[in-house]
Amino acid sequence: MKMYYAYVLQSMADGRLYKGHCENIENRLKEHNAGKTKSTEGYVPWKLVYFETFKSRDEAIEREKYFKTGKGRDYLKTQLFQ
Repeated sequence: MKMYYAYVLQSMADGRLYKGHCENIENRLKEHNAGKTKSTEGYVPWKLVYFETFKSRDEAIEREKYFKTGKGRDYLKTQLFQ
């Protein structure tokens, strides 16, 4: 069964967070760290700090969108910086 992920990366260069979704979280992290994503290439290296698993791509996309809202950012702060 295919799984999908909503994930959060943190730049080890300046601490910023990046939120995304994917099918293969290990490969996606490698792509980010190889500079293959324009929006993250200037802030490598990245580390995976949070993820959630879903059965459908649509669910993962919805969760990524939530992470990018004010409430979602507050939620991530409680999960990451307690």
